[in-house]
Amino acid sequence: MNAEELLQKLKGGLIVSCQALEEEPLHGSEVMGKMALAAKMGGAVGIRANTVQDIIEIKKNVDLPIIGIIKQEYDNSPVYITPTMKEVDALMAVGVEIVAVDATIRTRPDSLDIHTFIQKIKTKYSTCVIMADVSTIEEARLAQQCGVDIVATTLSGYTDYTKSKDGPDFELVEVILKELELPLIVEGKINTPEEAAKCIEMGAWAVVVGGAITRPQQITKRFADKIYKKS
Repeated sequence: MNAEELLQKLKGGLIVSCQALEEEPLHGSEVMGKMALAAKMGGAVGIRANTVQDIIEIKKNVDLPIIGIIKQEYDNSPVYITPTMKEVDALMAVGVEIVAVDATIRTRPDSLDIHTFIQKIKTKYSTCVIMADVSTIEEARLAQQCGVDIVATTLSGYTDYTKSKDGPDFELVEVILKELELPLIVEGKINTPEEAAKCIEMGAWAVVVGGAITRPQQITKRFADKIYKKS
């Protein structure tokens, strides 16, 4: 499947992020595989997944396109979403359809600027479809100049120079859609079906929803906070 065919499979659709960190109750590859299957049964057109182990298990359960990431922390950098070629190599080895990388302007653990990093990926893996996780319009512009295939709003509110919001950063969505030619995938703090639908109505290529679907402790907390606030 080439990049154009892959993008058409995702167009106008819901991508579900199936991730659970070590401290979370649902942590474990077998659980994430079942979560991905449930997402497919519910209408998801793609899966975003973290770690080689989870991706291998998810592929046993669904045949949907996978946006692969590896969250890896390094002492000398705040960048942790697929931060170096080591993580890219691992993702390509398990055959993910899309590799998502932190494309912010922050210092990377390998000290490469984002343009050099993207070019290294493209040189080594000429058919790799790259999704740039950004937090600002400036980073989105730079990512497009670097030759990525997709831009995503994943990191808005998660960098120390962007303001955290209760829901999606619709302002950033609007300006990216206005200025950039690349497909935009909206990700980050989408908590309701209405918010997801609004992103598509605005012109987003697709939306990624994670915690609102796959993290029951977060879902429960939203209900509990509403109930206890009124009691």
